[in-house]
Amino acid sequence: MDYSIEWARVSSREQDLEGFSLQSQSKLLRDYNKRLDLRVKMSFVVPESASGKQERKEFVSMLDFLKKHPEVKHLICEKVDRLSRNFSDAVKLDEWLNANPERKIHFVKQGLIIHKNSSSHEKFQWDIYLALARQYINNLSEEARKGLTAKAESGHYPGNKKFGYKTTEVDKKRVWIKDPAKEQDLTYLKRAFDLYAFENYTLLSLSRKMFELGWKTPAGKPIPKSTLHTFLTDCFYCGEYYWNKKHYTNAKHEPLISKEIFYKVQDRIKRKTTAKYNKHAYTFGSGLMTCGVCGRSIIAEPQKNLVYYHCTRYNTNCTQKHYTEEHLIEKQLVDILDTMEVKNTHLVDWIQKALKEHHSTQKDYQSQTLDGLNKEFSRIQERLDGLYDDKLDKKITQEFYDKKFEQYSKQQDTVLGAIQRLKEANINYYELGSKIFELSQKGGQIWQKKATIEQKRQLLNFVFLNLKLKDGNVEPTLKNGFDVIFKYAKNGNWLGDRDLNPDRRDQNPQSYH
Repeated sequence: MDYSIEWARVSSREQDLEGFSLQSQSKLLRDYNKRLDLRVKMSFVVPESASGKQERKEFVSMLDFLKKHPEVKHLICEKVDRLSRNFSDAVKLDEWLNANPERKIHFVKQGLIIHKNSSSHEKFQWDIYLALARQYINNLSEEARKGLTAKAESGHYPGNKKFGYKTTEVDKKRVWIKDPAKEQDLTYLKRAFDLYAFENYTLLSLSRKMFELGWKTPAGKPIPKSTLHTFLTDCFYCGEYYWNKKHYTNAKHEPLISKEIFYKVQDRIKRKTTAKYNKHAYTFGSGLMTCGVCGRSIIAEPQKNLVYYHCTRYNTNCTQKHYTEEHLIEKQLVDILDTMEVKNTHLVDWIQKALKEHHSTQKDYQSQTLDGLNKEFSRIQERLDGLYDDKLDKKITQEFYDKKFEQYSKQQDTVLGAIQRLKEANINYYELGSKIFELSQKGGQIWQKKATIEQKRQLLNFVFLNLKLKDGNVEPTLKNGFDVIFKYAKNGNWLGDRDLNPDRRDQNPQSYH
């Protein structure tokens, strides 16, 4: 009997709240092992509560286990994105596979089995799934940022900490209030603002004065000048805040001081701000390209009717002194976009089918997760109702009621936040994948149709993670799945031996799993 190990991972807070994902994964993997008559040697489980560091530790532990137990020939996992979302992990797994042709990785739901002698097409399919999984994580991060921005727009500071303040729940929303436990500190801080605004204090003399008045660090020392500077220049205390470099002037939390006093302090501190202004906009300027030698920014420099790009060489002894004309850079990028075109019609059909299947899987996952979250919210509400009844019947003390009420309310707030994030992240993966695929097929043509510099820059930012310029040559790093497509397009071997066998070219690529 052959041995296997199982790998199950919860990828989101939503799944962990309901718990169905780990249970369903474990059952799926157990049933799969039984069908193949495999004996499970070890199971690795990573819950959502695990930090990124803990998750990496568990992944490394799994690899160590495989190395120490050569009798294990099978690694069983639900889907590609449960096992790995980056190519560095894939390389390590590939090394384990290539050490023995009997070793296999099974992705149960996707019907994909990877081994040393897998066809080029099967490995390409694995890479495509990895790229889509990575794009999903990027989108979740983007949607989380959008949610925080929406909170900022509503007048509530989205950050985590503010000295003297804390967050609490009001009408099922997290809001900032003055922390009663920090009342004395806020009194000292308000006094510091007044003294600096209306008296002739420096930061050093103010620190000494506040120490005399009793404001000290937990270690019993004067408040450092740098800390005072941070406090005195934070507009949060006058009912404003900054979020993502945008200034919000109508915060809904109670201010500590008036705006008049705050800006008097700013005039005293005389903060120096430098506004950067670019008179001209260039297609490859503003940090879009970096030097291939020293890593500094590439800047544009117009000369007569041409635009040249070169390294800033700022504060460095960079040896690259080459100036490259804009049209030469543009030609190289168009060639790169054109290189990614998939010319095999059968593979084109398969990619489109894979994108549809991936989108269908994501829709099922989101539907199940949302149902689980709603059930969890209802369960917590039942606990709150029962808690209130126990309070009325005097079965519990007021202190116990307040403690449990706060606990359950926070749990409900967490669930509501998870539901909101899930709805915001409910993107159409088929449309996203189709957009990526369309760009890979017609990138050069689409580039030529972009009328403005901003449109061209948006296209470049979507396709390329980084562009390096070295001696007139563009060295690209691609993202959003284009790295996968470019890799296979470059070597031209999309379907392995099927490309070499004319009798098999007309067959469906999906049938070779």
